[in-house]
Amino acid sequence: MVARHSQSQVRIAITAGEPAGIGPDLCATLQNKPGAELILITDPDVLQSRASALGLELSLKQFDQNLPAEQLSIMPLQANAPVECGKLNPENSSYVLESIRLATDGCRDGLFDAMVTPPVHKGVINDAGIPFSGHTEFIAERLSSTPLMVLAADKLKVALVTTHLPLKDVANAITHDAVVDSLQILHDDLQSKYKINNPHILVCGLNPHAGESGHLGMEEIDIIIPAVETARSKNINVTGPLPADTLFTHRHLEGADAVLAMYHDQGLPVLKYAGFGHSVNITFGLPIIRTSVDHGTAIDLAGTGKAENGSLNAAIDLAIRLANRKSCNN
Repeated sequence: MVARHSQSQVRIAITAGEPAGIGPDLCATLQNKPGAELILITDPDVLQSRASALGLELSLKQFDQNLPAEQLSIMPLQANAPVECGKLNPENSSYVLESIRLATDGCRDGLFDAMVTPPVHKGVINDAGIPFSGHTEFIAERLSSTPLMVLAADKLKVALVTTHLPLKDVANAITHDAVVDSLQILHDDLQSKYKINNPHILVCGLNPHAGESGHLGMEEIDIIIPAVETARSKNINVTGPLPADTLFTHRHLEGADAVLAMYHDQGLPVLKYAGFGHSVNITFGLPIIRTSVDHGTAIDLAGTGKAENGSLNAAIDLAIRLANRKSCNN
């Protein structure tokens, strides 16, 4: 473990995401956060160039773990190729992944208390010949962990049994163990990260009307209901499966702490409608704290000054709160 300078501040690593997108724009607008040290892991030339394009003055100290910490500093990492706003370049894919690796390993090794990630572009990374399905999966594989993707907006928290899969593959990925494991991780991290003693979790069905007693699909009867019963035997407070089209109503959400959706576009459209621009992606099931933004790379907005930083600031604020809670328990 790395020795820390300040017991009163938590140290948050922030990657810059896809360099041709709005990640550098958002990072260039960051301000100091009370009680936190923010360390940007990115190419300083890319960041300076983007700040200039936005008419911003940027002055960052180089991060040095052996010196008194700056509230906003940079851990330099050089891009592989020149960066142009809005122009994806597969040559920079390994640079993007290296920034995530540095943040992940730094959290694992105690250099950082949490990490925050602006968006990356999955397609251009795959175009570089690098198999990549997302931040969540990349970080979890590096930490040998089972991840659970959770998005939070105000009081609403939505977790996903499956994440970045084609819709045609979702049903086969919904297994008894996948649902039980997701419920266990969600239950445990709501307790440990959010300090909810007995979290109440709602579970979506997979099919319309939660299968309507088998007439619209058998996954609820064969898989999800038995998984819910197994979770209850583990003292997890769970209700469902419920039809997804009515679960996200006040009557059901009142008194619930989280929702477990079966797939990406079942749960996230509702959450993003409720909180887009200030909702936060948080990865449960990891030995570290990782939060992220609720939006994509917005290639068309890079360098225009039109990118909004609300979600990044919300992700940083949540990372700080969670890191402080964790430090209080240590």
